[in-house]
Amino acid sequence: MLREKLATMSRYENELRAQGVVRIAGVDEVGRGPLAGPVCAAAVVLPQDFDVLGVDDSKKLSEKKREALYERIVERALAWGIGMTDNRRIDEINILNATKEAMLAALAEAGKRLKFPIERVLIDAVELPESGIPGIAIIKGDEKSVSVAAASIVAKVTRDRLMAEFDAVYQGYGFASNKGYGTKTHYESIAKLGLTPIHRRTFLRGSHSVFSR
Repeated sequence: MLREKLATMSRYENELRAQGVVRIAGVDEVGRGPLAGPVCAAAVVLPQDFDVLGVDDSKKLSEKKREALYERIVERALAWGIGMTDNRRIDEINILNATKEAMLAALAEAGKRLKFPIERVLIDAVELPESGIPGIAIIKGDEKSVSVAAASIVAKVTRDRLMAEFDAVYQGYGFASNKGYGTKTHYESIAKLGLTPIHRRTFLRGSHSVFSR
């Protein structure tokens, strides 16, 4: 079953390789919706013989499974890169532009590690002409492309680890568990403690009375 799924999710990559395109980067992001923390993107270039089973949309996997797959992916990838755009930049340029900025940074880092130009980009839903690399925007790409799914796992694990670090710095907000998303207890913590330096002000305008604090 898992091998069949891997074969199905490799369809986009295999079709491109049949056309002579071999350096294919999957790109995905996490953290567009939270009230706090950065948006994080990953770019992953997988080898043709990539055989790690269980790679899927990161949202469908348990934390333990994501962590295990993360290690296998970065070990087997030809190259990978991370890009992050922090909350202040998100407030400045909006979340869509911040997401694209993070994706471009991830692609640039992966390209440096690869040492050869990336030939094609597969992206979950977003078009990224700014990269200068021909791309394919795939709706639900993290479910349909193994490269995009791998990127979703790398991005998710990277951001989750960072939010756990923020939890130790800004105590009382539950960042290790809510990852910055707007849970009931998170909103209650904001009302009680005010905003931290990692909160997205534009996401909280009109929410409770946080700006009176």
